Amino acid sequence: MPNQSNTLVSVERIAIRLAEELGFEWIDLELVKEPAGRFLRFYIDKEGGISLNDVETFHRAVQPHAENIDYDYMEVSSPGVDRPLKKPRDFERAQGKEIEVKLYKPLDGAKLYTGVLVGLIDNKIVIETNGERREFDQKAVALARCVLNVDEELLNDIEI
Repeated sequence: MPNQSNTLVSVERIAIRLAEELGFEWIDLELVKEPAGRFLRFYIDKEGGISLNDVETFHRAVQPHAENIDYDYMEVSSPGVDRPLKKPRDFERAQGKEIEVKLYKPLDGAKLYTGVLVGLIDNKIVIETNGERREFDQKAVALARCVLNVDEELLNDIEI
C-alpha cells in the first residue's frame, strides 16, 4: 500500500491538472488534523474570485482521485483576500504592496513586521519599512500576507 505522503503528492498532481483544465489557478493542498478530524483542503482561485458553483465543480472532479487518502472532511476553498504569500508568483503579485511578516522567533525583539514588499530575493522576503530595508529568511517566516486596508467610508455604508 502506498504511503500517505506519496498518495498526497499524486493527488496534488492530478488536482493541479484538473484546476488548469477547469480554468482555475492552483493554489495549494493541505491535510491537517483539527479537533473535528482530518481535513483535506484544496485551494483554488480565478480572476474575479471563486463561486460556489466553481467549488462544487472542482470538488466533483477531484473527489474520486482522493479516495486513498485518510481524511474525515474534504474542502475546496478560495484562499481568501488575506491569502498567505508562499510561492514566488504570490510574492511577484504582491510586489510594491504593504505586507505583514510574522516570524516563528523574535528578531530584534519583535515577531511581527510590516512594510512594502520589495520582493522575494534568494529565498529572503525583502521589505522596506520606515525608510530601511529588512530581509527575512523565508524559513524563519511563519506567515507573510498583504495588509488589508479597509476603506472607512465603505464600512460606514454597511448596515449591520
